[in-house]
Amino acid sequence: MTTTINGILVGTVQDFPEGEIRPAAMPDGTNLAIYNVGGTIYATADLCTHGEASLSEEGILTGNIVECPWHFGTFDVTSGAPTGMPCTVPLKTFPVKVIEDSVYVEF
Repeated sequence: MTTTINGILVGTVQDFPEGEIRPAAMPDGTNLAIYNVGGTIYATADLCTHGEASLSEEGILTGNIVECPWHFGTFDVTSGAPTGMPCTVPLKTFPVKVIEDSVYVEF
């Protein structure tokens, strides 16, 4: 893991296929879910705010909405906003920068 003024290097654009969710770990042990929505990369906390299920391991991404597998609550990955019950607390989001082919998360 490389840390630069641009953030934490989490991979290259090719590591995050469109329409899929991949995990990333931060230096302090925080786990993130990384999404590619229409060619734009987004990062959120990995755990659902309702049931603490891993979104990167079991979540289902449809467009910009991720569904938690435990209770089927949903979030908008572009903002972290809850979009479906029982989820009411937003996901924490993290700014992402793509420089050349490298993906950095500001943490």
